[in-house]
Amino acid sequence: MNIVIIGPAHPFRGGIALFSERLAQQFQSEGHEVEIITFTTQYPNILFPGKTQFSEAKIPENLKINRKINSTSPLNWLKVGRQIRKAQPDIVIFNYWMPFFAPCFGTIARQIKKNQYTKLLAITHNVIPHEKRIGDSALTKYFATKIDGFVVMSQQVMDDLKTFTSSTPAKLSPHPLYDNFGEIKDKTSSKNELGLSIDYSYLLFFGLIRQYKGLDTLINAFADERINKSKVKLIVAGEFYDDKLSYETLIQQHQLQDSVILVDKFIPDNEVVNYFCAADMVVQPYKTATQSGVTQIAYHFNKPMLVTDVGGLKEMIPNNVVGYVVEPNAASVANAIVDFYSNNKEVEFVKGVEIEKQKYAWSNMTKTLLSLLDA
Repeated sequence: MNIVIIGPAHPFRGGIALFSERLAQQFQSEGHEVEIITFTTQYPNILFPGKTQFSEAKIPENLKINRKINSTSPLNWLKVGRQIRKAQPDIVIFNYWMPFFAPCFGTIARQIKKNQYTKLLAITHNVIPHEKRIGDSALTKYFATKIDGFVVMSQQVMDDLKTFTSSTPAKLSPHPLYDNFGEIKDKTSSKNELGLSIDYSYLLFFGLIRQYKGLDTLINAFADERINKSKVKLIVAGEFYDDKLSYETLIQQHQLQDSVILVDKFIPDNEVVNYFCAADMVVQPYKTATQSGVTQIAYHFNKPMLVTDVGGLKEMIPNNVVGYVVEPNAASVANAIVDFYSNNKEVEFVKGVEIEKQKYAWSNMTKTLLSLLDA
């Protein structure tokens, strides 16, 4: 079939751009013709909290990526929608993750629907955003009413989606593995690559730092004497989209300057392998969540995980099988970290990860999407 994927892709960076590209590769491997239509302008600079929206990586090989969409120009939305309508692809798949894009995506979708041929599907990474704003519900509803079928990646998002549309077909398919960051490396070589002492053990907090991700909870957990006096350090690898000073102040208050390593930058794809492979466990102490791409990177690198019992995280982390599901507070996080090292849980959890990750193949995602054609 002829499939169009709409959403972030190269040269834009981030997890959803990576998702678009990996999904396109999977469809192509199954014999379909795929085009990704991405942005000329994604966010206006005034709305973007990071240092840059763009990746320094090379353009993915063997992918057709066209930059056409200006997220701030209604005339552009009409133009792009008409172009896709005339091309008559069999399927258009929108990657939807925040209400800011609802007017743009909804208008494009409305134009495409006029050909009465193309099936419009949406992968909803989020339906209700982590950081809510006035008008979110109205914007999301505008987009959702144009779509013929949805795929969600957690029950939390499915429940959120039902508040906007209860009659449109929707199916759940867990977030597939991010398996394009290279092969697993041994810990010692990864530590050496990062300039870390091989005499310490490391936990990893990975990804953009936002308030809802609970880094403050993890820092408070590290203040626990059972951890603070051990040979365990925390790597925080990701660009701050929140007030960095507040975290630095918290680190100083607990006298954790030697225990917490801050790597304040967006981690390029070719460096991801070292951060994950240097760590014993990946910690996601989120305060709210739907699902997380970080989990699927950890699965790829066979890393145990500690997550909090919020949103859809626990759906992907069987407790005491691949890691821990704990309450979102510092004491619970600290107790799990202590248990991990005191009871030498790493080998047991790695075996659990190797078994559990088999269910997260990209072919499951494409199969679910295509099944909506008959829904």
